[in-house]
Amino acid sequence: MKESLLGKTPSEMKEIALAAGLPAFAGKQLSEWMYGRRVHSFDGMTNLSKVGREVLKRRYELGVAEPAGVAESADGTRKYLFPVTCPVGGAWEASCVEAVVIPDADRRTLCVSSQAGCKMGCRFCMTGRQGFHGNLSAAQILNQFIAIPESGELTNAVFMGMGEPLDNFDEVMRAITVLTADWGFAWSPKRITLSTIGVLPKLRRYLDECKCHLAVSVHNPFPDERASLMPVQKAWPLRDVVDLIRQYDFTGQRRVSFEYTMFAGFNDDKRHADALVRLFSGLECRVNLIRFHRIPDFPYETSPDAVMMRFRDRLAAHGVTTTIRSSRGEDILAACGLLAGRHQQDMI
Repeated sequence: MKESLLGKTPSEMKEIALAAGLPAFAGKQLSEWMYGRRVHSFDGMTNLSKVGREVLKRRYELGVAEPAGVAESADGTRKYLFPVTCPVGGAWEASCVEAVVIPDADRRTLCVSSQAGCKMGCRFCMTGRQGFHGNLSAAQILNQFIAIPESGELTNAVFMGMGEPLDNFDEVMRAITVLTADWGFAWSPKRITLSTIGVLPKLRRYLDECKCHLAVSVHNPFPDERASLMPVQKAWPLRDVVDLIRQYDFTGQRRVSFEYTMFAGFNDDKRHADALVRLFSGLECRVNLIRFHRIPDFPYETSPDAVMMRFRDRLAAHGVTTTIRSSRGEDILAACGLLAGRHQQDMI
């Protein structure tokens, strides 16, 4: 399998250019073609010699691959399906991942995947039910930005798609570097949010090395109840995650939010709201309440709107900034992993 140029830094591009018999400055030209102009073929790199382009073709691929399918919602949300091949246990495994474009007024947010499947095993997550099929490379992550028709319209990105981003730390950070570097997409870190269930060893590195926003999946403030949904609670307790976050400054441009999916009769009463108030006391943060998209063989439904509003108002009354996130794309297998899971079954 050929190595991809997508995801390479300018210094790496320079070495690639020299090895192909091109001048050193061709490395900068390669970066411009990949990230500035987002070219889809070597033939489009018209300021490189034809001989050099042929050498590059033999040795590398760009890493840009069109989606295999798309589902469009009545509300304008689009979910793209990308076939991927990932290394797993010394072998290569074919799978597929999703990327979702969410329009909202003048914003176009891309929800991007970082893994094929997931190891974390959250009971309410379709991606986790698929098992783990490999880490995406930086090229496969960035391809979700480049290969879609809305590529030039994107205003924001959230690493909230398939997989746990911090479980694929190095490739996710390489992708974020390309997105935020002056020689790359030149995005402000404020345009990017990474969502995690709380992988503590890598979370500290992320907070030390990256200025992008952070979102943490909570879903229940009580350890035993959270563990019944999220096995990660046993390895990295939520309290330890919040204690780590308290060591960092979120009063400036970088923000932290806590994601809380509402399950009727399980985590939506006064007791849970008051526990969240205690957990986040004194922390500059936001809580996002999320309607649950029903998945097969899971016992809970989403909380009624009236319950969610009471829950929001109780948190807000105690000084915790809280919003109810709009539900999007319910008519196109909205829960993350449903479309990819169906396609995966068709491949078997």
